[in-house]
Amino acid sequence: MISQAKPITTADPAPIKREKCLLAGDVGGTKTILSLFRPNGKRLTPVAEQVFRSHEYGSLESMVREFLSNQPHSIMAASFGVAAAVVRGKAITNNIPWHVDSRELANCLGLEELGLINDLEANAYGLEVLEPEEFFVLNEGYADDQGNRAVISAGTGLGQAGVVWTKNGYVPLASQGGLTDFAPNGELQIELARYLSNRYGHASWERAVSGPGLRNIYEFLRDTGRGEEPAWMSEQLDLTDVAMLITDGAVSGTSELCVKALNLFISIFGAEAGNVALKFTATGGLFIGGGISPRIVRQLLEGPFMSSFVEKGCRKPIMKNIPVKVILNPKAALMGAAHHASLIYERI
Repeated sequence: MISQAKPITTADPAPIKREKCLLAGDVGGTKTILSLFRPNGKRLTPVAEQVFRSHEYGSLESMVREFLSNQPHSIMAASFGVAAAVVRGKAITNNIPWHVDSRELANCLGLEELGLINDLEANAYGLEVLEPEEFFVLNEGYADDQGNRAVISAGTGLGQAGVVWTKNGYVPLASQGGLTDFAPNGELQIELARYLSNRYGHASWERAVSGPGLRNIYEFLRDTGRGEEPAWMSEQLDLTDVAMLITDGAVSGTSELCVKALNLFISIFGAEAGNVALKFTATGGLFIGGGISPRIVRQLLEGPFMSSFVEKGCRKPIMKNIPVKVILNPKAALMGAAHHASLIYERI
């Protein structure tokens, strides 16, 4: 539990005027990035940043306290994007090693209000502050400037969010859609669904579309005799980032099994991206985040991603018009949390 400690103060006790900054966090089960930003309208200038290993700390509060102890700045507002479901200001997670309560953390920071949002919500807020060159276009489409948007992000898990247009602008909506039932398309994917069900008891989209999902697809193809695993691959499977290993083997063409795995991954990824776009009627665009996609943008562009994306029966003409873009900035969620903090400050 986060203790009810005295408000966190920054290091410099001297009676000088401190610069007011936004505190933002991208909080994950493996690592957490904390950063201070100087706001100037929608532009955010980074002032300080530190990366932490999440499991080395007993609470988010202790991590924030350590970070701010070295910063001669005052906090005007704060927001944290968390890889978890957030319900009534509390993070509900299996991967992050703490209980996080926005009210308790706000009290510790001496703030009236604090933002605690899902990491895909943070990605969605980040869309408002990224520059055009921070996107790779897979499908130009015809963006409706008042149309809903959607975000899908394949990394450690599969995150999804909607971004709904209102009279006050865009409002992100969190989702746990990556955990819904995997819907296979064709005999090969039906076999994959059975394989995943036998292995995990439940075949979700996340079991196929994520870093671990890419490994699942690779092992499915290997185990069902659809490719031979090279000796160098066998030696490294438990020693490195397997998703990156498979991706590198596919991109370089050094493993036919890796090529097949990545192509199947991309096809399934495109299908679910299309599902998300349909569910949120994302005529304003579908945006792809996460750590995998920026490494395989050419394969997404040239492979079966878009054909799977648009193949939605009578809605195919609508799907062809939806802009589809890959988010290239790896700190989109962090910047989105900072933008969310700025909106909180404006409101209060």
